[in-house]
Amino acid sequence: MTLTEQFSALDSLLMNTRLYWQCTAFDFDVLPWPELHAPLSALSDQAVAELDSDQEQLYQFFSSYIPAVEQLSRLVSLPAITNTRKEYPFWISNGIKGRKFTQLQDFVGALPTSNQPVLEWCAGKGHLGRMLAFNGAQSVHSVELQSHLCEQGKKSAQQQGLAIQFSQADVLKDNIQDFFSPHTHAVALHACGALHQTFMHQASAAKVPQISFSPCCYHLFTDNNYQAMSEHAQQSRLNLTHRDLKLALQETVTAPSRVGKVRKTEVEWRLGFDALRKSLTGELGYVSVPSVNKAIFSDSFAAFCNWAADKKALKLTKDIDYNKFLLIGQTRKKVTERVELVRHVFRRAIEVWLVLDRALYLQQQGYDVSVNTFCEKQLTPRNILILASLKTPST
Repeated sequence: MTLTEQFSALDSLLMNTRLYWQCTAFDFDVLPWPELHAPLSALSDQAVAELDSDQEQLYQFFSSYIPAVEQLSRLVSLPAITNTRKEYPFWISNGIKGRKFTQLQDFVGALPTSNQPVLEWCAGKGHLGRMLAFNGAQSVHSVELQSHLCEQGKKSAQQQGLAIQFSQADVLKDNIQDFFSPHTHAVALHACGALHQTFMHQASAAKVPQISFSPCCYHLFTDNNYQAMSEHAQQSRLNLTHRDLKLALQETVTAPSRVGKVRKTEVEWRLGFDALRKSLTGELGYVSVPSVNKAIFSDSFAAFCNWAADKKALKLTKDIDYNKFLLIGQTRKKVTERVELVRHVFRRAIEVWLVLDRALYLQQQGYDVSVNTFCEKQLTPRNILILASLKTPST
């Protein structure tokens, strides 16, 4: 399939299956799909967790109940760039945690071989730029918002004798056109939302010969209603919101067991408080309460309810049966987890749709584009790499 054909097929599938993924799990007290009630209710909590951690198993399980799911594995499939992971001297990896350094090794190994000057976008401390400079890039220009990260990166580059220049800039507000030139390889690893979209706009407008990036956090710094980039996506009938874009990010590497336990408590307590709020106000829909320091979930459910009630300007009476509402929260959590499980069938499909929108946009700007994976999901589920090479005028 061409990228256009893959996008069109995926777009049609997502449009036809919206009732399974374009919803909010916390809104439901019971499972909203009668045809899935029996198989979902038969799953133990452990089975739900195991399915949720294996996308291929998710496809296999639900293909019997949602026929369109049979096509998903093929439509979200992307070729993997395989390369021998290059070893670096120990000083290159100083300050980079193990899994992150391996991600960088694989990302750098998947880039086209080039000694062109490099523009590193949303660079942080410039870890990626230092690796590219070590590999022979003529020069590296690292652009980063936070001045203290620029200073740390500059210090590391000087200590290691690497040709790296840092610029502190707010790339969403400042004039950044001069950062891009027609002699530069523009790279970005996990720039979020509008940050990588701005990068794409500016790089393609400057006719940068090589653009290589891995997108992340598609909803950040953007309007709630998704603004498609390519002509093909602009013609889609899908109306994506931040909620839908966040779904694309919900495949995660296994969290530490402590984090999982806190998250379990948080969901139960939020749902329990929601049941309490409904009993006092008569309102039906779910209403969220603000994020809070996780330490609160080591206190008591009653204390959490009093905190949440204060945030919602709700007066609690002294005779509340907190155990009753905690039990309701625990029961609703089982429903929530199973609704989320169904939504998660489509999480990679949403991400690939978004990535293909970006790839097709760059094609429109005159680039040859490929979409690949650069590392295993165990290193990062955000493992998609877009490589764009400016077409040379035919003679």
